[in-house]
Amino acid sequence: MKKLAIIGASVFQDPLILAAKERGIETHVFAWRCGDAGEMTADRFHPISITECEAIAAECKEIGIDGVATIASDLANVTVSKVASELGLLANSIECVNCTTNKVLMNRVLDEAGCPVPKSIMVKEGEVLDPSSMRYPSIVKPVDRSGSRGITKVIFPDELKGAIDRAVDESFENAAIVQEYIEGREFSVEYISWRGEHRFLALTEKFTTGAPGFIERAHLEPARADRLEVESIQRVVEHALDALGVEYGASHSEVKIDDGGAVRIIEIGSRMGGDCIGSDLVELSTGYDFVNAVIDVALGEEPPLPHADSGRHAGIRFIFDEDDISAYESIAKGGSAVLKRASFVEDTDHAIVDSGSRYGFFVFASDDMDDILPLLP
Repeated sequence: MKKLAIIGASVFQDPLILAAKERGIETHVFAWRCGDAGEMTADRFHPISITECEAIAAECKEIGIDGVATIASDLANVTVSKVASELGLLANSIECVNCTTNKVLMNRVLDEAGCPVPKSIMVKEGEVLDPSSMRYPSIVKPVDRSGSRGITKVIFPDELKGAIDRAVDESFENAAIVQEYIEGREFSVEYISWRGEHRFLALTEKFTTGAPGFIERAHLEPARADRLEVESIQRVVEHALDALGVEYGASHSEVKIDDGGAVRIIEIGSRMGGDCIGSDLVELSTGYDFVNAVIDVALGEEPPLPHADSGRHAGIRFIFDEDDISAYESIAKGGSAVLKRASFVEDTDHAIVDSGSRYGFFVFASDDMDDILPLLP
């Protein structure tokens, strides 16, 4: 029996655990014990923090692990690379993962490769950035976090210091990146790579709360974009994946395209996108089993080639307020679209400040886009 180490146990990792178990693969899940879904669904749960790479690698050697994987987590992706390297298993290089989890390194590499990225500057804890030296609006982010944590759109110079302080507080490295703000429609791009060959899977349209935090409210697949726009995005993203050294597994790229058709890269992760994009929406809209493809690569097996467009449509909406609850209830009662998955938190007595503090979500699909659009915010 094959044995797969899965880094992380959250509800967004659960599809990976369940897919592996369905294939008869023994699942070993590593995470700090806190009652997450994967603690119960794994064949064996190991209460080791995902940051303890050496301890995880030692345990994996003892078990005889055949592959290491994660989905939807930058921090877990770093551990996957380090553990796989230690065990001689297949994964992207540590250098690649460092570049795709640290926004400063990412922008530097992409800029040197001629990729269209926003101008940016890093600010470490305790450093002072002259507000008059920046152009506005700007975006301030932690250099090494995902999930909309610590992101602020800065309109006026007197807002800059507070935004940097918030980003530094959220950062593992206690550093922020300040970037020029890019106008345009926002998309994410899903690929599966094998030996440096990048295979396009889906383009996802993103809906956010807007400024200041840009927390994701919903996603739609396939995105409403014409053929030329899709092809332009593919060219830009594939060049960027090459520049970053992505060779294996899933990648999740975020881009914007302006009214003139120019594509700019926001950031790229060498892992599957979160928010159920990779785990649910890709398969629902294209028929391609993205999660099992990630498992294939982790086990050193070539994943299937993408197939023809299925003609289906899928979306996810997150719970922020009563309007979102009403949309969920309309589909749960038997609307035109089909409810595929839902998850709600019990504790809603808190403000939503990032993706991790939303109150839940529901996933839906239909053969007709007209059934999907009314369910989006």
